[in-house]
Amino acid sequence: MLTSYNARVWKTTVRKGTRVTTYYVRWGVDGRAFNRSFRKRAQADSFRSELVSAARKGEAFNVNSGLPESMQQADKEISWYEFACDYVDAKWPKSAATTRRTIAEAMTAVTCSMFTTDRGQPDGVQLRSAIKRYAFNTSRRASPDIPDIPEQATQALRWASRHTRPAADLNDPQVLRKILDDLAIRLDGTPRAPSVVSRWRRILHNAVEYAIERKILTTNPIPALKWKPPRTVQAVDRRRVANPSQVRALLTAVDKRAPHLVAFYASLYFAALRPEEAAALAKQSIDGPAEGWGKIHLENAKPHAGSEWTNSGDERDNRQLKQRAIGETRTVPCPPELTALLRRHIKRFGTTADGRLFVGERNTDHLPALSVTRTWAHARESVFGENAGTSHVAARPYDLRHAAVSTWLNAGVPATQVAEWAGHSVDVLLKIYAKCIDGDAARNQAKIDNALGRSIGD
Repeated sequence: MLTSYNARVWKTTVRKGTRVTTYYVRWGVDGRAFNRSFRKRAQADSFRSELVSAARKGEAFNVNSGLPESMQQADKEISWYEFACDYVDAKWPKSAATTRRTIAEAMTAVTCSMFTTDRGQPDGVQLRSAIKRYAFNTSRRASPDIPDIPEQATQALRWASRHTRPAADLNDPQVLRKILDDLAIRLDGTPRAPSVVSRWRRILHNAVEYAIERKILTTNPIPALKWKPPRTVQAVDRRRVANPSQVRALLTAVDKRAPHLVAFYASLYFAALRPEEAAALAKQSIDGPAEGWGKIHLENAKPHAGSEWTNSGDERDNRQLKQRAIGETRTVPCPPELTALLRRHIKRFGTTADGRLFVGERNTDHLPALSVTRTWAHARESVFGENAGTSHVAARPYDLRHAAVSTWLNAGVPATQVAEWAGHSVDVLLKIYAKCIDGDAARNQAKIDNALGRSIGD
């Protein structure tokens, strides 16, 4: 267990809402900040006094939980709601904005499975929204500068904080099994996407490990539980992969409705950029002549997370490239068709002050995610007509990246080169795009025909 004697306790922060006043005790251990909220000043003062007393006595503080040894045992009685808030706070500082949001979604789902009763329970949708947006959002819960929480949300949080099981109940197989079962089902009773269940289960597993660090649990009960998660499909559905003619038709439809987004979608298809990479694409990243082949040097990404989850308050986070270290770059080829579209875009629409190419039609600070999805939906309706709702072809903008990688592989580009351009490992690349490589089936069928002594025309 990692401990430190470098502890510092700050003054209690008071946040006055419309009807409720919250007191936050803030302290730091070895440079890491912690906080706990209380409804009454006396409770906050008592907790702070224990921290101050332990620090003056020279007790070792747990770097993960922030608590001195003398308070660790008492922490075993902590409710799931309070523990979940502490877990979120521990993960918040070093997590990307999208990760923060995903953790909040997962912990909200688990919390709703840990309620002790449904008596007096607020509306399910409102309850989940309040827990996710306020209880499991560290900046909103801890900052006295944010707008007052709506009264309806305050009542929902008050109910949730009073009606969850102790966190130690995760040791009970029946409780744990119910949680995992609930994660796999939506509120309307339909199955949740296997990829989401898998992601949330990993977060729960990590939360349980944190509970072990806090000495709330002694072992992780999840591996021993006989519970089979829904199977996750990693391979790309080849029905989603558009051919070059379909993509050009879609880009033409985009040009009629939102010409400032044509080059954005084109970069997903011709250079296999992820949407968040295209959103961060800058003029200085484009290397090459005005015509012909060029290169794009990718340096960062701007995934859409929502202003509630970013440190800056912007809708998009500023991150390094996926699965890359800060400052690490990736270079991809820029085909002549994309080169022409990018140059045309810069000439017609210009760039932002920092050189970025793509922003909203009205919002000149960032590219709204809703504009991207809506424009693409209208383009598909224009091209596919009444079949747009049932067709799988390029159902999402991200499918353009799938089409690009599939095209490269089917063109005979070595998998090692495609993996480098796409930002994948070779193993992951072949696993994801195995079903999108054409030609092998026909060749293998011809071999079987020859072995059976049949001609192709028989």
